[in-house]
Amino acid sequence: MASEIRNKDLWQDGALKIDWVRKHMPLLNALEQQFISEQPFKGLKVALSVHLEAKTAYLCEVLAAGGAQMYVTGSNPLSTQDDVAAALVHDGLNVYAWYDATPEEYEAHITRVIEVGPNIIIDDGGDLVNLIHNKYPELIPNVIGGCEETTTGILRLQNLNREKALKFPMMLVNNADCKHLFDNRYGTGQSVWDGINRTTNLIVAGKKVVVAGYGWCGKGVAMRAKGLGAQVIVTEVDPIKAMEAVMDGFSVMKMSQAAPVGDFFVTVTGCDQVITKEHFLLMKDGAICCNAGHFDCEVDMAALRAMAVEAKPARKNIMSYKLENGNNIFVIAEGRLVNLAAGDGHPAEIMDMSFAIQALSARHLAINKDNLSRVPGQMVNDVPVEIDKTVARMKLASWGCEIDTLTPEQRAYLFGE
Repeated sequence: MASEIRNKDLWQDGALKIDWVRKHMPLLNALEQQFISEQPFKGLKVALSVHLEAKTAYLCEVLAAGGAQMYVTGSNPLSTQDDVAAALVHDGLNVYAWYDATPEEYEAHITRVIEVGPNIIIDDGGDLVNLIHNKYPELIPNVIGGCEETTTGILRLQNLNREKALKFPMMLVNNADCKHLFDNRYGTGQSVWDGINRTTNLIVAGKKVVVAGYGWCGKGVAMRAKGLGAQVIVTEVDPIKAMEAVMDGFSVMKMSQAAPVGDFFVTVTGCDQVITKEHFLLMKDGAICCNAGHFDCEVDMAALRAMAVEAKPARKNIMSYKLENGNNIFVIAEGRLVNLAAGDGHPAEIMDMSFAIQALSARHLAINKDNLSRVPGQMVNDVPVEIDKTVARMKLASWGCEIDTLTPEQRAYLFGE
């Protein structure tokens, strides 16, 4: 089945991007050499749906180096980079994705990678897992298992698992410490503001920034906004997280209270309709909204489009929506992931850890395929602690850092050994 990309002639530009991140991802460098020697994925088909930019491309090449037949698509229509897709095809991988795909094209692309009958699935948001369960159940016996990258995807998996409807084992990659403690906090924190700043070219210092959601991603976005000189307001539904935000020095209020005063609004919840018609009507003229959660429903774009008396581009990747009250609401990247649809995503060094967890989790599935539980209701698996610690040790070594180890006497004192 031939690849489906926008323009194969763009491959040299994509190759430059991949070469750049390769120089800054020492963990994947090491795993690539290990996989070349081990060939843990020999003869296996791997279907991958992750934001298709250079760092993801390098993960695909590392898995291919370990023997995997790669079938690759994007997890967001606005985050696919056509030159990177072309570079992967030039290197012999199978790619089905292009930038700004319509909903129908996006569905067709993720369908292509499922139709091959994958043995391992690497997912970002659960689209591949849901597709194979809902439309291609006859292919499920081929699947050894899969890995899920995001909080949103894990929530979908856990719902399926509770209903005993999940039919193969899934590794909860986002729950690994070396993923969410660093990727979600430091990666999201930096990349969200990279996307906002490069797209708006406006100052953040002195502005009021409303961060909806104070999970690990929200903590990172709020922390970076504070570092840029903003006055940060947090909205939450969880009283414990709201307390954390207060003790971290931020104001906490309801969205209806924050809407009239905010200059920038960043949703980071993974939920639906966080900023709604009610809130748009309260916002000041010139308020800027964007989303750093998973799907483009946190900022209720359908409601905003319906209530706008005029909609027009204000700047590349920014739409202006004029309301009946005369105020203009600006939205970055159509409410899709601002750090990827309006930027290059997380820094390479951060994704080096996240994708090392992904690669080692996929390897864990491949080499333990005969020992994985397939009991209904017991299909979600935490990443083994040893994988987490292996990645942490590798990262520290790449920084030239050494740490102490417990002596036998200390182990006896702590654990009675």
